[in-house]
Amino acid sequence: MSGRETATGPAGGGEAVAAGATAARRRPHLGLETIGVLAVCLGQSAVYSVLSILNKLTLGPALNQQTTPINNSTTPDRPWLDLAYKLADYLFLAAPVVIVLYLLTNLWRPGREPWRAIGLDTGRLGRDTAVGVGLAAAIGVPGLGFYVLARWIGINTTVAAGNLAEHAWTVPVYVLAAFANGLLEETVMVAYLLTRWRQCGWHPGAAIAVSALIRGSYHLYQGFGGFIGNAVMGAACCLYWRRTGRLWPLVIAHTLLDVASFVGYALLHDAVSWL
Repeated sequence: MSGRETATGPAGGGEAVAAGATAARRRPHLGLETIGVLAVCLGQSAVYSVLSILNKLTLGPALNQQTTPINNSTTPDRPWLDLAYKLADYLFLAAPVVIVLYLLTNLWRPGREPWRAIGLDTGRLGRDTAVGVGLAAAIGVPGLGFYVLARWIGINTTVAAGNLAEHAWTVPVYVLAAFANGLLEETVMVAYLLTRWRQCGWHPGAAIAVSALIRGSYHLYQGFGGFIGNAVMGAACCLYWRRTGRLWPLVIAHTLLDVASFVGYALLHDAVSWL
């Protein structure tokens, strides 16, 4: 072995040890970071959703006799103000996405954008869209069946969207809401949390399970069926992202599922009794 090689070996080993020590010191801070991020978005929603289900359970009627309205008007007598409220809501849904992308900027080599690293680049948008449509069908069809079953056995409320004919802008705003929710949930609950918890030393299975349980929890306002169905969806999304590294298909699938929920219910609930 040459003198150069002998000198390089210990130096490289020392750098690796130092890097490992630095990573170990950062783990508690990264864990606190994830708690802070969740506290201002979906973790907060989970807490309020738990309170909502407690209210429904103690209200009196069985869950399947109760209705959970979504996308209702805030100021129905002033449509222009109602639209402003909704647009503000969806704009602020993007704030946590911007925050986590910023927090992830120090993970990759200089010059590589965080959105590219988590699979939000547009380089394969055609393929990502096709996969997203397929995922939406694969999740949505059994999901609808489970929703009907959950209502039938009494563990879920009826989830009712607003009136599509209320305003000319109602459907486009529903689509915008679906996209905003899909982008927020998949970016935070999948790409960000799995990345951070991996850095914290979590086992992949534990990270996926906790992410899925949180996703289920912030859908508890719908009932226990909403919790179970969304927890299963959350686990499937995490597994897909870990395997492919592509986030756009999940965002697209989530958007399509929410559009079907928001628009499909409003179109069909008068014609289809089991909805």
